[in-house]
Amino acid sequence: MTTQTDIPPAETGGERRSWLREHSELGVCVLLLGLGVLVLTDALTMDVDIAQRGPVGPKTVPVVVGAGLLVIAALLAVDVLRGGRGQAEGGEDIDLSEPADWRTVLLLAGVFLGAAVLIEPLGFPVAGALLFWGAAFALGSRRIDRDPLIAAGISLVTYTVFNNLLGVPLPGGPLMGVL
Repeated sequence: MTTQTDIPPAETGGERRSWLREHSELGVCVLLLGLGVLVLTDALTMDVDIAQRGPVGPKTVPVVVGAGLLVIAALLAVDVLRGGRGQAEGGEDIDLSEPADWRTVLLLAGVFLGAAVLIEPLGFPVAGALLFWGAAFALGSRRIDRDPLIAAGISLVTYTVFNNLLGVPLPGGPLMGVL
């Protein structure tokens, strides 16, 4: 016969959150698993009849990478569930007791998405300058007199190096005739 003390108490939400925090590396396992499935799905559904010239074709490397991602995800999950923990680097200066700065993360995401939308109509030099200036602002720089000039310079140098020296065509936008 069981008594009231033999029945374990129901798990509370706080205990569940505590367990998830202690096993947060499982999120990396899920990410690796998803990437592995995506890579394998793309590789195995690839149409390569024309390009296939021997036993090693265009599918080989993606299949190996996808399988490797799945194996690493499984091994990491087993290690985390057995109590393995990643060690923080000695040089890390992050206070883990402080909450995340979501304002900065959202500002950076917005600047990045804005640059991705504006790169085609405005061209890389203008969109890149907005990206670099917006990133500097999101990360805390408030030098309105200097930051736009530095951002424009970095963007123009990047455009010139990729477009003219490396041969990687970037959209020039309205500045195409000027540059």
